[in-house]
Amino acid sequence: MPIIALLEFTVRPDAMDDAPRVIHETLQATRAFDGCQGVEVTFDETEPTHVLLVERWESMEHDAAYRAFRATPDGASSLGTIVVAPPVLSHYRIDADI
Repeated sequence: MPIIALLEFTVRPDAMDDAPRVIHETLQATRAFDGCQGVEVTFDETEPTHVLLVERWESMEHDAAYRAFRATPDGASSLGTIVVAPPVLSHYRIDADI
């Protein structure tokens, strides 16, 4: 069953110039990962340092495999260098019957 993962974070104000590049580089591996059906990057209209990534995954298992990959040295990204605090991750199941 497809799921939506929301990854919310705040970019350090002094890192805003680097943020698009770092996010793009990070998402290249995300979008190529097995089970990823797409990722959208959104910036808050009133607070541009506030970012929300909307990820769609084929299943919770695919998402879990991706999160495990990111916890390895091979999966590490530079995202941590531009954020104020660790990102907050939430998962939502898609209910097509409603």
